[in-house]
Amino acid sequence: MELLFYAYRDFTAEPDAILAKHKLGRAHHRVIYFVGRYPLISVSELLAILRITKQSLSRVLGELVREGFITQQPGQRDRRQRLLELTAKGAELEHKLSESQRQRVARAYRAAGAAAVEGYRKVLSGMVDDDRRAKLPRNRGPRA
Repeated sequence: MELLFYAYRDFTAEPDAILAKHKLGRAHHRVIYFVGRYPLISVSELLAILRITKQSLSRVLGELVREGFITQQPGQRDRRQRLLELTAKGAELEHKLSESQRQRVARAYRAAGAAAVEGYRKVLSGMVDDDRRAKLPRNRGPRA
């Protein structure tokens, strides 16, 4: 557990510094990350992923929309649905936030080798609650 703590601390250090310059926090990073990963994600889908309250998301999302990082548009079938997408400014921030993390993970994966990476994926998946594990995305790219 201690090693997981240290890894998370170092994994988030550079993005935290970038977020601080924008007066944003880790909750903002999580929203930016998942909206970037799943363009046109609905608010309800995002709530399910993040497992936070509507009130918490509303505050964070409101700030990101006001600052021009995310846009909202109504759903095509259900106009009450709000679909979220990064703006060019949001995509640039997401890239800055995630690039050091991607490099850190890639460096660790290269050093560990393929068998260790597969084992690590199994460990992480095993840490997810049983009822949530089946809902994890199987593909590695953004949703179509």
